[in-house]
Amino acid sequence: MAVGPATDATVYEPVPFWARIPHGVWLKEATSVAVDSEDRVYVFNRGNMPVLVLDRDGHVVDMWGNDTPFAGTEVFEDPYGNAMPRWRGCRVQRAHAITVDHEDHLWLVDDIGNRITKTDRKGNTLLTLGTGRPSGFQSGEPFNRPTDVAISPLTGDVFVSDGYGNSRIHRYDARGTHLMSWGGPGTDVGRFSLPHGVALFGDDAVIVCDRENHRVQVFSLDGAFRTCWHAHKAVAVCAGRGADTHVYVAEQGPAPVQRGVPGLGHKIQIYDREGRRVTHFGAELPGEAPEQFNWLHSVAVDSEGSVYAAEVSYTEVGSRLTPPRELVSLRKWRRASG
Repeated sequence: MAVGPATDATVYEPVPFWARIPHGVWLKEATSVAVDSEDRVYVFNRGNMPVLVLDRDGHVVDMWGNDTPFAGTEVFEDPYGNAMPRWRGCRVQRAHAITVDHEDHLWLVDDIGNRITKTDRKGNTLLTLGTGRPSGFQSGEPFNRPTDVAISPLTGDVFVSDGYGNSRIHRYDARGTHLMSWGGPGTDVGRFSLPHGVALFGDDAVIVCDRENHRVQVFSLDGAFRTCWHAHKAVAVCAGRGADTHVYVAEQGPAPVQRGVPGLGHKIQIYDREGRRVTHFGAELPGEAPEQFNWLHSVAVDSEGSVYAAEVSYTEVGSRLTPPRELVSLRKWRRASG
């Protein structure tokens, strides 16, 4: 049953060990998560099966992206020397973001590969944006390590946050024709310091996670600035489903100099559309316990109001351990009341 907006009395409970990943499949880390119209959960990851599809109870109902699963033969090396699988339609150099649009098509963002690929739910390519070659650093031209994508349910227009090597939002029509771009590096309103997440809410608002400026910014579909509000290292954003008109913002933790200081990031914040914080969840410090987050990277919501999170916990934590190990990177929080 679809739910309405959360209130300050709404309770979210972590669901321990929710994802039942089959033996032989490893995530390394889940970089992004999205939910379709039937509440199937799509997990984009950096392991040996790039896309996993789970039901609400965490059972894997489909997987694709590596035509020779588990064999380890159909791989190539990314620029960092990591062995990465081939997947249907193109190569993923580094999984970064996944979005499900209003027609249940998937949009996958490969940041190092400088491509956005639209597929059906089985991974068959329908449209590709980007040449695979990076544009000039901070040139404003698409793409230099894009980070996320959002689709208008009214027009099919595509909004891309272009991110690590750029400071822009690009708008395309449904056929993939570039229409316009806005932004630029800086701290003034309308400028960005690593636009990392993008989503649409209502009929005409684009919200951008301006990560290194510790804020989200809201624009019209044509890039006119409307408002912004503070969010600690805002990394990902999604809108609620149906009657749920709220906005969910994932916050990463602090810089290394403040690691271990409680209360800085590592939370999912829920706001109304005017930027008033309604509630939040996540512990004061990072970790692998069910109530904690390690290093948030993506957030999604289903029709029941449950919240799913993906974390780049290997990149930020697990790879630095001795010995390195895979950590929890995929979580579900159930809307228990309210």
